[in-house]
Amino acid sequence: MSALAAPIAQHAAHRRSAHGMSGRNRRVAFGVMGGMVLLGVAACTQVPALRSVFGFDASEPVAVIVPPEQLRAVEAMTVDDKSQILVEGTEAEARNAAIAVSDLPVERAASFAFPQASGNAYRTALKCLSQAVYYEAAREPLEGRRAVAQVVLNRVRHPAYPNSVCGVVYEGSQRNTGCQFSFTCDGALLRAPMASLWAEAQDVAREALAGRVEASVGTATNYHADYVLPKWAFTLAKIEKIGRHIFYRLHGKWGQRALFTSAYSGVERIPVLDYDGLRARLLAASQQGHEPAPVPGLTVPPAVTDRHAANDVGGRIDTTKQWRLSIPDPVSASSKYQSAIAATTSVQSQAVEPGMETASAPSRIVLAR
Repeated sequence: MSALAAPIAQHAAHRRSAHGMSGRNRRVAFGVMGGMVLLGVAACTQVPALRSVFGFDASEPVAVIVPPEQLRAVEAMTVDDKSQILVEGTEAEARNAAIAVSDLPVERAASFAFPQASGNAYRTALKCLSQAVYYEAAREPLEGRRAVAQVVLNRVRHPAYPNSVCGVVYEGSQRNTGCQFSFTCDGALLRAPMASLWAEAQDVAREALAGRVEASVGTATNYHADYVLPKWAFTLAKIEKIGRHIFYRLHGKWGQRALFTSAYSGVERIPVLDYDGLRARLLAASQQGHEPAPVPGLTVPPAVTDRHAANDVGGRIDTTKQWRLSIPDPVSASSKYQSAIAATTSVQSQAVEPGMETASAPSRIVLAR
């Protein structure tokens, strides 16, 4: 992908607008300024088929057929696709920290008040948003959890994204790779949430749907954990780091509050997921890169309670050395051991009173020095 600001905004818009429609050549209507009427499909005849949607003034609503090559490019803007990850771990943390925070203004997003805090649509939206908060940020600070919820609702209001909560959360979940929120396609949903953390996630989601705004991330539409560095991190405007997450907004007008005017659809639906595929992916992930480092001679994985040196087998039997547990044979014991036995026998003999049987000798053993 291009490292320029405008192309990444263009890519993001192409990608989001194509959500939920079949085929690669999908018509997308971009209502840019509030109150303006979306143009019909006929407007496509006024636009060169392969001309970028960002070649127009963002104040003009246009209908555009998204070129397949553009769509493929923006679909790669995810951390689920490992080919998009440059580095991971401590190196990623260092390089992420080196990316400067943008000097673009952080505009407070408009509040998102759900039309009616009841009914099936609300309950479904609450579930989807709670899932996003829980599986993405359950152990993040409260501000970080609220920021994740804000990103979801920012996307709902942006014309380049699906205009429903569940549509945003589950975007790309039915592809083999490329889901926008990795928990929807990596098998995490198979793990039952912890009751206390789930309740906290629901509280955050409920507040967000009631109009609460997390102002610290402004109009952010993207984020990723600081222990991964995706290619697209260099093409967005870095806004803030909260906990382990780094938040970004789109450059130019596509990241400004004035563009976040899409009407909420009012329709919420959780797509049918391939649970067999999720189980297979979860199993594969558990078998990759999680085995303990091998210790020479150690055939049993170390336990967390072990406090031995790294090269100590911890009292376990090392079967690779053909060790066998055995009790020393007294006949072949050392001379000192034999001397101790003889001395003990002598003491016991002297302790027996005249006329008493040896069998009744005291059981107490005293070793002669």
